[in-house]
Amino acid sequence: MAPSLLPLLLLLFGVGFLLANARIIVDYLKFLRRRRFALLTWPDARPGYSYLSIGLAVALGLLLVYNIAALRTADPQALFGEGMMFLYYAWLLPLSRRIGRGFYQDGIWAEVGFIPYWQIGGVTWREGEEVTLIIISRLRNLARRLIVPLAHYGEARRLLRDRIVAHDIDFTGTGLNLENHDEREDV
Repeated sequence: MAPSLLPLLLLLFGVGFLLANARIIVDYLKFLRRRRFALLTWPDARPGYSYLSIGLAVALGLLLVYNIAALRTADPQALFGEGMMFLYYAWLLPLSRRIGRGFYQDGIWAEVGFIPYWQIGGVTWREGEEVTLIIISRLRNLARRLIVPLAHYGEARRLLRDRIVAHDIDFTGTGLNLENHDEREDV
């Protein structure tokens, strides 16, 4: 790769990681406000590739230290890109795993974000090696998943039924509107 393209490429990576970092920070701040209203939560499961992200954080940290301490003419664009990637892998990705997944008073925190109960247009369970709740949005053509630990499976089903009975989750107006259909049976 031509040396002149590397700083531009690192700048583009930096902008992308800046956006990802900002999203994690916003999600974590939302979690801090919402956590006192938790009904049933658990920490995010550590993915199998966590050692890879730790290795990337160490490598990026060493690269940053070298580029700054060696006092070579480091390009600010390259430092920005490396810094944003280091911030993501060393601090923000582990921080995002501390967000409690599960059920809150006003919605469900799925694997990739929070969905209020009023936005839920459908739910279904997938049972296999792990139990997964699939949450379908009524506003967008979007489905989110929530991996539920087996120890919390029964309580999660009860919480969903309670929210349906309280009409916090309403399936009417989504899909087929069948007469005499008990929504609690969907859970």
